[in-house]
Order: sequence, then C-alpha cells, then structure tokens
Amino acid sequence: MARVICVANQKGGVGKTTTSVNLSAALAAKGRRVLLLDLDPQGNASSGLGLKKYEYQDSNIYHVLIGEKTLTEVIRTTSSPRLQVAPANPDLVGAEIELVDTPKREFRLKDALHPLLASYDYVLIDCPPSLGLLTLNSLAAANTFVVPLQCEYYALEGLSQLLNTAGLVKKSINPELRIEGIVLTMFDTRNNLSHQVVSEIQTHFGDKVFKAVIPRNVRLSEAPSHGQAIIDYDSKSIGATKYMELADELDQKVFGAVSAAKTTEADMTSSPEGDAHA
Repeated sequence: MARVICVANQKGGVGKTTTSVNLSAALAAKGRRVLLLDLDPQGNASSGLGLKKYEYQDSNIYHVLIGEKTLTEVIRTTSSPRLQVAPANPDLVGAEIELVDTPKREFRLKDALHPLLASYDYVLIDCPPSLGLLTLNSLAAANTFVVPLQCEYYALEGLSQLLNTAGLVKKSINPELRIEGIVLTMFDTRNNLSHQVVSEIQTHFGDKVFKAVIPRNVRLSEAPSHGQAIIDYDSKSIGATKYMELADELDQKVFGAVSAAKTTEADMTSSPEGDAHA
C-alpha cells in the first residue's frame, strides 16, 4: 500500500509546492510509482509539471471532492512514466463552501483515494496555504505529513500552529497521523539567521528534521515556468541534488523500515522456534 504524505504549511511562500513537485519527481526518478494530488486552488503543482489548465477544466480534483468524478478519471500523466498528477484549478475554492453541509465531508479525499492505494508506492498531497477543509481532508487521508519550513524567524510560529492542528486531527479524525519530518527550505548560506533557524529546529526536533536542506537556488525558481521539475530542468543544479538527497532519506525511512520488518519476519519463520510453532 502507498505511503500517503501530506505536504502542509499554512504559511505561504515556504516552498511547499516546490517540495511537493520536486520530491515527487525525485521519488519517481528513483523508480517509485508516485501520485501527486494537487489540493491547492492555485494549481501550481499541476502547472509546475507541465499541465495546462484548459486541458483539465472539466475534470480535476474539485470534481472528485464534490462526487462528480472518480479519482481515476481525473489523473493525468506527466513526462515521467512513474509520476501522475490529479490536477487542481480555482474551482477548488468552491469545494470548501459546497461541502459544508455534507456528511463526513472531511473524509471525501480519503474515500476517493482508497481504491488506488495499491497502485502506488507514494501519494503526495500538496495542500493550500491554510488550515481549512481542503487541508483537513488531506490530513484525514494521510499516513504522515511533511512540513516545509523556510529558514527564517516567523516560520517557527507557523510550525507551532500546524502541529497543534495536526494534534487535533490525530485525536478526533485520523489516529494514525504522525509527522514524517520537517524539510528546511530557502536556506541562504550567507545569512546568519538562516544558520540560527536550522540549528534551533534541529536541536528541538532532532531526527524529525531531514538532513537534506534545500537552498535558495535560481534554477529551482526557473523550473516551474518551463513546466518541469528541477531534475528534468537542470539535473546538475544544487536544487536537484538536494531534492534527490531528500528523496533518498524519505525512501530509506519508508522502504528501509519495511525491508527491515520483512527481514525480521523471515528470520523468525526460518528459526527452529518458528518451525516448531508452525
């Protein structure tokens, strides 16, 4: 079954969509089957992977949430054979209003996604920069969440608010929800404050902070205007290198743990005690 990961931060401009797009592409480049769900009405994750809004005007994630289409019907392919996208457009803003009186409205995305989980290794969800119903649906559907955190002082306040919200969701809606990790973004090596923020976050959250720190990088900023992930736009750039490192870290956490569990189980069943028990 796929690991469903929500990429969330209610503060805008922290590299959330950049992380969603480029981490998805990096995981696909490693050979993983990846589905990226664009839950942001701005649709930047969709356009960042080369999808044109007019091509999916009548078939996108909005139509899934309001029950007009299945997720399979709206999924689009990308330049990578292992990466698919469920696109979004501004109509998605209306979903928050239309679903207000709908029973189990916070589980719409989870229910739509469930039949497809066996078809992917990862499902990443790019959330809007808010803590409304769309983000609530994402957190309800996810196993874990990743927090992109800009290396500046005010970012710390947003992190606290998101963690409080995730705690409430875990308590009342999704008891399995947990944090996958914090991704430090927009790191400026020349800025002392950036170094201070990195040090403070690493001290406080320890191994929950990914080692790969995403720097400010011109090529990363240019790639979306060409409808490409950074590994396709400039695979030798520092941005591409860091997102591949991030993908390696995540993959080790997810599949490394799975492999270790399978090895332990195999050892137990092949031991004399396991044979006797059988």
